[in-house]
Amino acid sequence: MKVVIVGGVAGGATAAARIRRLDEAAEIIVFERSGYVSYANCGLPYYIGGVIADSEELTLQTPESFYSRFRVAMKVRHEVTGIHPERKTVSVKNLETGEEFEEGYDKLILSPGARPTQPRLPGTGISKLFTLRTVEDTLRIKEHIDRHHPKSAILAGGGFIGLELAENLLELGMEVAIVQRPKQLMSPFDADMAAMIHGEMRRHGVRLVLGQTVEGFAEKDGGVDVLLKDNAPLHADMVVLAIGVTPDTALAKAAGLELGIKDSIVVNSRMETSVPDIYAAGDAVQVKHSVTGQDVLLSLAGPANKQGRIIADNICGGDSRYAGSQGSSVIKVFDMTAAVTGINETHGRKAGLDLDTVILSPMSHAGYYPGGRVMTMKVVFEKGTYRLLGAQIVGYEGVDKRIDVLAAAIHAGMKATELKDLDLAYAPPYSSAKDPVNMAGFMIDNIAGGILKQWHLEDVDALPRDGSVTLLDARTAGEYARGHIRGFRNIPVDELRERLAEIEKGKPVYVICQSGLRSYIACRILEGQGYEAYNFSGGFRFYDAVRNDRRLVESAADCGMDILHNAECCPK
Repeated sequence: MKVVIVGGVAGGATAAARIRRLDEAAEIIVFERSGYVSYANCGLPYYIGGVIADSEELTLQTPESFYSRFRVAMKVRHEVTGIHPERKTVSVKNLETGEEFEEGYDKLILSPGARPTQPRLPGTGISKLFTLRTVEDTLRIKEHIDRHHPKSAILAGGGFIGLELAENLLELGMEVAIVQRPKQLMSPFDADMAAMIHGEMRRHGVRLVLGQTVEGFAEKDGGVDVLLKDNAPLHADMVVLAIGVTPDTALAKAAGLELGIKDSIVVNSRMETSVPDIYAAGDAVQVKHSVTGQDVLLSLAGPANKQGRIIADNICGGDSRYAGSQGSSVIKVFDMTAAVTGINETHGRKAGLDLDTVILSPMSHAGYYPGGRVMTMKVVFEKGTYRLLGAQIVGYEGVDKRIDVLAAAIHAGMKATELKDLDLAYAPPYSSAKDPVNMAGFMIDNIAGGILKQWHLEDVDALPRDGSVTLLDARTAGEYARGHIRGFRNIPVDELRERLAEIEKGKPVYVICQSGLRSYIACRILEGQGYEAYNFSGGFRFYDAVRNDRRLVESAADCGMDILHNAECCPK
């Protein structure tokens, strides 16, 4: 059996190694357009910032090491220029010699990945405008920085690459701004949770210019102007486009393979394309979201590796199936960690799901053990069925641990109420006897049992201030004095029983505290006395962070020309 693989990074390299482990006699050839195989895309920004000091550390295998261990012919700097399913061959060009030839196959695997999205805008070809996707891109940016020592950079796009690169450029001493059309960074997160990420970026000096449409680029004063719609341009010494990726599927399209979203390759659960004996994996393929069942594109290394393994199993006589993508991911944001799994509230509502959420702010470990930090968790579940749909966490240590527990729970089909039953490891330096995941389960179980009734951030402005409802802040007088929501009166929870006469019966009571715990206790006191009480999800800390972020996003959208030096408009 002869297997030809187009693309030698995550999916392609995994498939090649797995095929060899299953079939010692198979002939395996990998054609890779770049000069590198089996490299770590996710580590590229950290090499630019010097966290990874040696570029060789980015490469997990070389063509030589791959051949030595697996007897796989890794042909780098070889571009596949055509696929001919009718005669089961591919056209190949050696980019170093110019030689062109055809290579036959019994099985063909397409793992071409995705390319940086290149908008059709004026100025995209100027020398100080970069993209970051390959090792060559990385070396080009690193060489430019080492040679020219730019003092400022603008990143067009606020996804994973944009945030990681912003941190690494800032660590090099550069002033950094992120500009993009959406009004939030990191679209896998809801806007309210993204507010926590925004705050961390601003605290470290990254300027956020959100809600702005980039219309082009122009060389000016030795640097680059980023031209904005309906606003003055931004200026920096260099610009990096990080506005997303597009499936690299021109070959598949020309060969007549069925295509889906953004011309991605349509595959079945065995990763088979519409053409016999051709498989596809990685960023170039359309998959099913395991929570919604909808067709999606998810550019993540974990799914690509799993898909490569599944293809190898099936080529070698097995029957492996891809269960779909869940979108589990995690990112370092300076001192913070942000992680997500499943779907967020925004995407769930767009998918037509009837859902609810809980927001909590537990400590990373036992409060009495030194060093604990608050994390903010948002768990999304379906009303009625209590099916667990997704989760987002922003915090410090322990975030990755909790998101993985929640990811496993979603994959296992657990109900959100069953999170309370998970038997999770506890010791004071690592967790609490009531782990944050358990706490989310307790809250959702209280909702299911009618013990907890909630109101949410989007309800704040709609609450009547005409006396038809009671608005109650259960924090201390000092906390209330430092900031509160208009129309809310202050009765600390520890004084509530003695001051019940101040709260008129027969009116709903909407309660808030700092994190949601004291207001929940206040609600239980009120319910026990015959009141109808609703607890604010997330607490005043959450409300204040989100509202402040929205104000800063709107003000930054009106900033003047030189965002990198306009500290008054965009405070750190």
